[in-house]
Amino acid sequence: MAFSGLLSIASLAHSQSERPSFEVASVRPSQHEVGPDYNNQITYSSAGFTGRNLTLRRLVAEAWHCQRNQVMGPPWLDRNEYDIAARLPDGATGEQIPFMLRSLLADRFHLRAHSENRLMRVYELTVAQGGPRIHPVEPGESTTAGRGLHFQGDMRQFADLLAVQISIPAPTSADVPVIASGPPIPVLDKTGLQGIYDFSVDLMPEIGTDAFTFWKRILEDQLGLKIETGKAYVAFVVVDDAAKLPTAN
Repeated sequence: MAFSGLLSIASLAHSQSERPSFEVASVRPSQHEVGPDYNNQITYSSAGFTGRNLTLRRLVAEAWHCQRNQVMGPPWLDRNEYDIAARLPDGATGEQIPFMLRSLLADRFHLRAHSENRLMRVYELTVAQGGPRIHPVEPGESTTAGRGLHFQGDMRQFADLLAVQISIPAPTSADVPVIASGPPIPVLDKTGLQGIYDFSVDLMPEIGTDAFTFWKRILEDQLGLKIETGKAYVAFVVVDDAAKLPTAN
């Protein structure tokens, strides 16, 4: 029985009893909302993280290491946007940040949630036979974005990106842009690759070629990865209740 990388609600209860938390965190509704198509991202650093125009769905997904389509709840989870700046306490590590986010969501948004496992169609991202053609970024290593689609993050985040990319219909004309349609099928990270990666993928859209076939070739030829279809039990986070306005800083 295969599961995604989603951490369980049981570990949430355990983590909250230990109360891991940020040293200080500012959470405010965004003054200028940018809409659901904005690629809201969190910027991590050794001191903490910041984010602008983050939806609560994105924050929950980040706190439980899952994709956004694995978070269920009221429609406003995708509409309301927040700006966050949080600082880690001395001695804290990056691995503790998700647990700190959970505490922040419970404290500031009064978040209550539970988990559900559902058997469904998935894509599994693995390493190709010849091994990966990408490597994690070393501390202090400078990177330069190449042409095409640029990505920076870990493999879980790349799987999240692939889920959206593969949901985009095949282009019918080079002059007509296409957008994702329908809920993405989850992509499970089965690569075992650790660390932060920084790379660009040279994309040459092919008229009439579906996104899965297109990306399957791109992954194998350029990144040394492969993707296959399957079925697995996927864990979902179901938001039972949350406040639209966070408590005051």
